[in-house]
Order: sequence, then structure tokens, then C-alpha cells
Amino acid sequence: MADVPIICCVAAAVLLEEGVNPPRMLILRRAVEHLHGEWCHVAGRIEAGETAWEAALREIREETGLTVTRLYSADYTEQFYEAKRNIVTIVPAFVAYVNASQPVRLNAEHSEFRWVTTMDAQSMVTFGGQRRLYEEVQREFVDRQPSVWHEIKFKSDA
Repeated sequence: MADVPIICCVAAAVLLEEGVNPPRMLILRRAVEHLHGEWCHVAGRIEAGETAWEAALREIREETGLTVTRLYSADYTEQFYEAKRNIVTIVPAFVAYVNASQPVRLNAEHSEFRWVTTMDAQSMVTFGGQRRLYEEVQREFVDRQPSVWHEIKFKSDA
């Protein structure tokens, strides 16, 4: 019997507006070949020596130029099967609060961005895993205050 490897080498982050009720979330349109034209949240590879949450913070800076004010574990993982590689990928998700008055500076991976409600984001994305993540973010971070037990304290480089 052959096994299907399970890997965790990517971290994801949903960005929400700080101090706005209800907060909107930032979604980005892919400009590169992989998932070209699709709307998504921030995600990227975890580099050697990084924790998943450190990777999420780095990817936020690289992909949007935004400074995070608060970071939480979403207490949720995205998961999907990659047929070409015959692997299951598990992606820990984080929720980052940012001041939306900051200018968004997209890197070359993305062509445009929008601040939208989580419901609007759900209608714009392709994958069920994205929609389920946004449902969880709506339930645990928009409809209610996030748990202090999920907050990740970090030293801001701002």
C-alpha cells in the first residue's frame, strides 16, 4: 500500500481592518502563472528557521507592504490534495489586523487588491477551502471578539 504524504510548508493570513466594525478583509488577485487571475488571501512558503506565524508576518510584508497591529492563530487549517504531486497540504491560517489607511504596496505576485466583506470574498474565490476559512474568520473574528488565547505576541518591526 502506498502512502500519500502530508506536508505543511505554507502559511496563510487573512487580513482584517483594525478598529472598524465590521472589519473588511483584504483580498488579492494573482498576477503570476500559478493561479493566475484568481482572488486569494496572503499565503506563502515557510522558510527554514521560521515558525508558521513568522512566515505569515513576512508574507504580509512582502505581498502587501502592510504593518500588522495584532496577529492571531485562526485555530484553523486549510487542507487540499495536489494531484500532480500526490500530496495533501496542510496550511495553518492566521488572522492579522492592519490599519487600512496604510497604503497597500503589492509585489509582483498580485495585480490588484480589494477591501471586501468576508461574504463578498467568499463569492469571489474559487476554492471551497478558501470559503470555509472565510466563514470561520467571520464567525470567530468578525461576529465576536477573538479569543485572547489565540493572540500571538510579536515584536513589531514598524
